[in-house]
Amino acid sequence: MIRRLLKRAGLALLAVLVLTVIVVLPQAWEGLGHRATGERLERMKKSKQWKDGAFENPEPIVNHFEMVSGMFNVSENATPKPGTVETQQMEPAFYAVPPATGLRITWMGHSTTLIELDGHRVLTDPVWSERVGPLTWIGPTRYFAPLIALDALPKLDAVIISHDHYDHLDQRTVVALKDKTDRFIVPLGVGAHLEYWGIPNEKIVEVDWWDSLRVGGLEIVSTPVRHASGRQVLDKDATLWSGYALIGPQHRVFYSGDTGLFTAIQDIGEKLGPFDVTMIEVGQYHRGWPDWHIGPEQAVAANRMLRGKVFFPIHWGLFTLAYHSWTEPIERSVLAASKSAPPVTIVTPKPGQSVEPEVATEFARWWPSLQFDDATAHPIVSGNVTLRATNATQ
Repeated sequence: MIRRLLKRAGLALLAVLVLTVIVVLPQAWEGLGHRATGERLERMKKSKQWKDGAFENPEPIVNHFEMVSGMFNVSENATPKPGTVETQQMEPAFYAVPPATGLRITWMGHSTTLIELDGHRVLTDPVWSERVGPLTWIGPTRYFAPLIALDALPKLDAVIISHDHYDHLDQRTVVALKDKTDRFIVPLGVGAHLEYWGIPNEKIVEVDWWDSLRVGGLEIVSTPVRHASGRQVLDKDATLWSGYALIGPQHRVFYSGDTGLFTAIQDIGEKLGPFDVTMIEVGQYHRGWPDWHIGPEQAVAANRMLRGKVFFPIHWGLFTLAYHSWTEPIERSVLAASKSAPPVTIVTPKPGQSVEPEVATEFARWWPSLQFDDATAHPIVSGNVTLRATNATQ
């Protein structure tokens, strides 16, 4: 009797799994993307970062046991309560007038920003979807609705993608932007996803670390960062990840994408800096995975290594992807910037607000005061990093 019941239970479970695959997989299939083949794959294999069938960081990423145990210690404020995230609606007419200083950045939450730099417009890691992931009904949900309609965006000189994780490469958004720009600049291999989704191949530019290209009067340089990639179960690190330096006639901007602290960050500062502003991720971290995400204190240190004049924290304030309080990244960033010697100039706009780094602007504290763990209670320290002793790293 027990054996028959177990057999029936097993068959029922198998039937549920098969049904799930039949129903869910077709819905997710397109969003999963496509593997690189042919000439695209051959170019990837020539990269210095390609080893044994995948891309590798010079400093390996190490995960610790707390990566799992942290799931049992999630902050009660990991996701904001309704109405506590203040935003500012973006008006299309505002972007018809160029910034007076020549450089303006509008943050839309997480890593999506509109950069206006010396007459050029660049959109970073755009995510307009309600959820992060290949499906529309499951996955982390955004805290607030998009602050401007995609079709209301101004014409873009380029869309840059840092890597192919779902919170940075959103298939539905990319497809909707197809006619808004003539250039999608992506790391090696990521172009296979875009081509599969119907982006014309002539609009796709794939870059390796230190590759440089010109968009009008703007130079865009792909820089090393320390992270990973993958959208499917079996495609870990099958595409490259990258940061970007945007170098105009008058201004320079650094965009980190996702990264842990890494040795070559000093080379970026020396070769491509100083930067008028560095946009560095500060959120979605844990000491169990300190090599994946740099964390607030190391981000402030990275700004100095990059020779950044203004520090602009990103990768927070839109999705819950870690265990910390949703306000912890900005609280710790502000604290670390003030304690830095000399103090680091930090900007803290609410989502939808614009920053002109050359204009001294006091941003009101718009996020609520919530309990959070400071750097003493929850340190984020990336491993295997060898930094040269310079004034910028002290």
